[in-house]
Amino acid sequence: MSLGGRVALVTGSGRGVGRAIAIALAEDGADVAVNYRREQDAAAETVAAIEKLGRRAIAIQASVDDYEQDREMVAEIEAKLGPVGILVNNAGIASRGQSVMDTDPAEMARVVATHAFGPHYLSKLVLPKMRTLGRGDIVMISSVATRSLGAFGAPYNMGKCAMEALAFTLAKEERPYGIRVNIVAPGLVETEMGRRLMKATAGVKDLRELDKVMPFGHVCQPEDVANVVRFFVSAQNSYLTGERVYCDGGGQQMLRA
Repeated sequence: MSLGGRVALVTGSGRGVGRAIAIALAEDGADVAVNYRREQDAAAETVAAIEKLGRRAIAIQASVDDYEQDREMVAEIEAKLGPVGILVNNAGIASRGQSVMDTDPAEMARVVATHAFGPHYLSKLVLPKMRTLGRGDIVMISSVATRSLGAFGAPYNMGKCAMEALAFTLAKEERPYGIRVNIVAPGLVETEMGRRLMKATAGVKDLRELDKVMPFGHVCQPEDVANVVRFFVSAQNSYLTGERVYCDGGGQQMLRA
């Protein structure tokens, strides 16, 4: 599953799922741009882990919902690593669990912009050079929320649905250029966001308490998601585009609304 000679940009990759994806792609041979918004030290740790694997890596601060910051980030990656051949739109933020009636319009704008506008901006910016590479991959990290569309999460639900609409549209537009666009949609994953979610919604402080009721006896790990991504962008995926894989063990029943 060699990605030697390819450059990947993974947004929100200082920690959690993004970090696991960045390291997995480096293990398969890619050089990686590690995007972060706030946590510089965490991004530096991801870069160090990638460099220990013998791959090139840089950390770049940018808020993905800001087009000018995205433009500057892509230009820096192209100058230091080369054109982006793998774009993983992973950066995400949670909504606050309010009803539609109680949701602050500013929250709606921020959450939807992060999940939908950011991937649109970055896809637009990397595509001109990605089209010349012979092979390109864009992967959207979505959520099982697009299947359940549970109550008290309209900003998040809408943002992820818009992200998936973008992916399905791009898959049709970019297929003639050898670019594959796919979606990975996890359920609950053991990350800081996942821990906060379960503490707030179910009073669960330790996700290990949930292992006994989860598929295959454990909560989904960041590496489980990363392994789906590494297949989508590998040479083994020669014929899949416009596909969505729910990475939830066949259904995390306890999380369904």
